[in-house]
Amino acid sequence: MITIYDIANATGVSAPTVSKALNGTGHISVKTRDFILAKARELGYEPNSAARSLATKRTYLIGVIYDDPSMQRGFNHPVFSGILNRFKENVEAAGYDIIFLSCHTKMSYRAHAAFRSVEGIAIINADGSFNKELEDLGKVGIPCISTNAVIPGICTIISDNKQAGYKAAEYLVSKGHRKIGFLGAPNDTLFHASVERYEGFCEYMKEKGIPVDSSYRQDCEQWNVSSGEEGFSRLYERHPDMTAVFAVSDLLAMGVFNFARRRGIKIPQELSLVGFDDDYVSEYTNPRLTTFRQDSEGIANLAADLLLQHMVGLPVPNKMIHLPCGFMERDSVRNI
Repeated sequence: MITIYDIANATGVSAPTVSKALNGTGHISVKTRDFILAKARELGYEPNSAARSLATKRTYLIGVIYDDPSMQRGFNHPVFSGILNRFKENVEAAGYDIIFLSCHTKMSYRAHAAFRSVEGIAIINADGSFNKELEDLGKVGIPCISTNAVIPGICTIISDNKQAGYKAAEYLVSKGHRKIGFLGAPNDTLFHASVERYEGFCEYMKEKGIPVDSSYRQDCEQWNVSSGEEGFSRLYERHPDMTAVFAVSDLLAMGVFNFARRRGIKIPQELSLVGFDDDYVSEYTNPRLTTFRQDSEGIANLAADLLLQHMVGLPVPNKMIHLPCGFMERDSVRNI
């Protein structure tokens, strides 16, 4: 039985590229597509998934870990839902199905992966209370990729949070702000987004000789609106003189909007605000929220390509790969 991997070996291209050619999907040149199709005919390839699975004793399943305990948006998450959708499209084009892995049963992620006989694992978003379970996945040899948690032994594709934090500080300072609050979120050993954004923010301030006062930073308990409102109330109690705040997620920024509305603080006339994630509500706030947009599609494409390569024995980088964020300038920041 000829598989797409046999065709990949015969043509010298990757298995995902072979799949795109066979399924008529993706962006590959006509010359490459014709070359692959000709080789497939020459080898006698027949796209019979059931027969292929029986012959090779493979499941063609990829396990997906997708939990959202802190933002509590589930499949409506502004970033990871987009990553999941695009990742699913890519691996299905390569002949795979996805199955969700859970650690909320009596089985560990590792045990659930073995029970379902998955051939690879994509950690799209994870529950930080299961850090040990996630770290174990990096030790068992099964091909894994991550798009959020930074796990030893597993390649992680992640937004360039540090550069975004740097840009946020640069932008606010360019508008004349010096007393800038930072509204952060929980951090732990595997999830670095909030602290990386703060590091970038501080890096710019220090480069420009602007003192960084840690009392202008407030980390919230969760990545949601109520935590943002509660966290900003604490920050505002300490520094009612601040003229701007950078919130590490748009939901936290929504909490700032709520607090400002209750206290009669006008945005941006009295308080400028920058968020992160470009949540769908950000374009409809009053004023519209200036924020950062993560490259969900780029992260998903790269994650799928690297995982599929890893699954056929090709090497992948054992490190973090950072993709730049877009900056969405709207109406929530003013010059002072």
